[in-house]
Amino acid sequence: MKLMRWNPLHELEEVSARLNRFFPHSAIADSTGKEMKLTADWIPLVDVSETEEAFHIDMELPDVDREDVKITIDHGVLTLQGERKKKQEKDRKVHRAERTYGRFVRSFSLPHHIDHPHVTAEYTGGVLRLHLPKAGATPTTIDVKAA
Repeated sequence: MKLMRWNPLHELEEVSARLNRFFPHSAIADSTGKEMKLTADWIPLVDVSETEEAFHIDMELPDVDREDVKITIDHGVLTLQGERKKKQEKDRKVHRAERTYGRFVRSFSLPHHIDHPHVTAEYTGGVLRLHLPKAGATPTTIDVKAA
């Protein structure tokens, strides 16, 4: 009788492969509720923070051109998508390539009290910064008048 060495990672890989057959792509719904299939080659890192006045999202996008980034808000979902393109370099021998290139998509559900018309975005130093102000963030006092 031959003994076989048990590899727990092998079982995990089998389960992952089975699940990937059922869910081959990530998907989100478009504005009509119809599911759109999206594929992403890499996922940029994001920091999400909050102050009393607004939410802030910082996304690392090194080597991504500003023109290759698209930001949409639709039915309470903020979607950030774009592409990092690999620069073609001639006469260069690559010994190691660890960075990932290609398309990315990140989606976030927004709270209902975001002031959509005043959302701003800036892109400097490879970091995309979004400022999402809260609607009615500044308290207002309403005087009651005598009738």
